Amino acid sequence: MAGVSHPPAHPGDHAADGTPESIPGGVGTRSDSTANRRQRRRFRRRRAAVFTVLGVVLATAAYTALSAVAPLPAAAEAASGSSTVRAAAVDPAFPAWGSAAVGLVGQDDLLVQNGSTASAPIASMTKTITALVLLDKHPIAKGETGPTITFTDADVDILQQVWAEDGSWANVVAGERLTEKQALTAMLLPSANNYAISLANWGFGSVDAFLTYASSWLNEHGLTGTTITDPSGLDPGSVSTTKDLVSIGKLVLASPVLSEIVDTPSTTLPDVGTVQNSNELLGKDGIVGIKTGWTDQAGHCLMFAASVTVHGHALKLVGVVTGAPDYDSLWSQVPTLLASVENGFHEVKIGGSAGYGTYSSLWGQKAALKATKTGGLFVFSNTPVKVTVRTSTASTAAPGDAVGTVTYTGAGQSVTRTLTVSKQVADPGLGWRMAHPQLMFL
Repeated sequence: MAGVSHPPAHPGDHAADGTPESIPGGVGTRSDSTANRRQRRRFRRRRAAVFTVLGVVLATAAYTALSAVAPLPAAAEAASGSSTVRAAAVDPAFPAWGSAAVGLVGQDDLLVQNGSTASAPIASMTKTITALVLLDKHPIAKGETGPTITFTDADVDILQQVWAEDGSWANVVAGERLTEKQALTAMLLPSANNYAISLANWGFGSVDAFLTYASSWLNEHGLTGTTITDPSGLDPGSVSTTKDLVSIGKLVLASPVLSEIVDTPSTTLPDVGTVQNSNELLGKDGIVGIKTGWTDQAGHCLMFAASVTVHGHALKLVGVVTGAPDYDSLWSQVPTLLASVENGFHEVKIGGSAGYGTYSSLWGQKAALKATKTGGLFVFSNTPVKVTVRTSTASTAAPGDAVGTVTYTGAGQSVTRTLTVSKQVADPGLGWRMAHPQLMFL
């Protein structure tokens, strides 16, 4: 009706078009704002979860990648260091009498020694010194025989003097002509005292001049235990030690002229006749010399040398035995002594895997160390051999890979071999790598 006013519409009333009627600042506006905030919070939580998952995925991928390429920890637990191996000492078969010593050509020290080490009379072994000193003053070129020596009545007088002394001798006549090498042969093979004196006179002008030269020669060669007072050794003042005599024997062998002479069983010389080597062991048990000797003061003596092969090694042994009661004792005991010395040589084996250590990985794989090449160190008796192992760090290794060295040192020799592993030490795989970050990255 006209003139009638209507009350305001309630919040729940609808407009004429049917939509809810909005009241500024009313309840409807507040509800919309709360819903939006909730929606935004849910979005932020979903976004944070996505980024967290993504971060975990990326971190895992990065850790996996790093674990796959990171260097493995060193697998070596093989100790580097040194040790010494030593065989049982040889028991040489020394004679029950006198003194003895044996050495090896190429080695300064004696192999074995027994009895007195003091200087003592050396009888006709002195003639080896006479020969060496003469060749030092009057050397003979290789393949030559030296100058010709003419013997005179004075040499015949020397022979008669030697007869009177009951010394060993070889024939000489006035006008006799021998080369220096032939004269040395006449002195050494039958151990002729008269030729020792005649050669001293020829080479130096007098025996005294010879003795002066010989004294200097002995000092130059470090033979401080040796003194000679005559060229033949009949005088008991001509003395030496067994050690010096072994060194003198080596010098004889080093002389092409003398080594040939002392290894000659017999020969015929002009005017002298046939001379026999007084060494009855020559040619037996490898013996190639050197010189016999006998006087009441020295007893029966032998300076000897032997060429032998032991475990495939060619050796030249030089020795001396003094003070034997007779020559038969020498002929029986020297071969026995030689054999016992030969039996004292042995090889320290190199190669295999025993004793070099073990590579042990932190993931449980083990492999013994072994030398890539076998071999041996040839030594005598209880000669100490030092074994030095040096290993390098490694994470993985395959047979043939060099992981260190082993060096054997002894008796003036040194042999080094490369060390490898007996079986493969392999990569443990990604699973182990990822499960052990404390080992991989610390």
